[in-house]
Amino acid sequence: MLRTIFFFVTFIPWTLFVIFTGVPLSFLSPDYLHNYARFWAQVGLRLAGVRLSAEGQQHLQQGQPVIYMPNHQSNFDILALFASLPGQFRWLAKEELFRIPLFGFAMRRSGYIPIDRSDRKKSMLSMKEAARRISEGASVIVFPEGTRSMDGKLLPFKKGGFMLALQAGVPVVPVAITGSRDINPKHSRWIQGGHIQVRIFPPVAAGQQAAADRDAFMEAVRHPIATAVGE
Repeated sequence: MLRTIFFFVTFIPWTLFVIFTGVPLSFLSPDYLHNYARFWAQVGLRLAGVRLSAEGQQHLQQGQPVIYMPNHQSNFDILALFASLPGQFRWLAKEELFRIPLFGFAMRRSGYIPIDRSDRKKSMLSMKEAARRISEGASVIVFPEGTRSMDGKLLPFKKGGFMLALQAGVPVVPVAITGSRDINPKHSRWIQGGHIQVRIFPPVAAGQQAAADRDAFMEAVRHPIATAVGE
């Protein structure tokens, strides 16, 4: 309980400080605000008493845009990915997050992309915008499950992110996150200290073979994540 109180008493002011001091940097370049957000996440993990370890960065080719696809167990996945993935990337996130005062404005200034899942047409337009960003050299993060898992087991993967990979012609990088659910499960306000591990796997190419057999493409991304989380 004390850890939870300490986290929210310190993390909320820290977040507001980063927004107010960081958003002006976005008028120079969204990259500056993204780098500041990485520092925000590192401090946030420390405030929660969370240790982070990451491996597999050697699988990534510098300058190659990719679509990262991690599993999703906790809100702390956001902080863990910010703090562990190298280089610049942009988030595809549900539109509701962009409506949060200040926070949503900072997300837009960072170049993150809202997805309106209640409207298929708007969702397709969001995917086209994401493909455009990727063609300009930006990597993108998509949670293929679409939401957090209640019990830590992988949910069925949605097809949107894989269609985006085929449309943009870039590899998909599977990412496995373990430990985050123990720190803050879905629908829980309590925070436990602990250890989050992020494992980055070799990219899965989205070529002609993947387009011909989308199910096999999805399974090639899902399999290493499922193995890492113990399924």
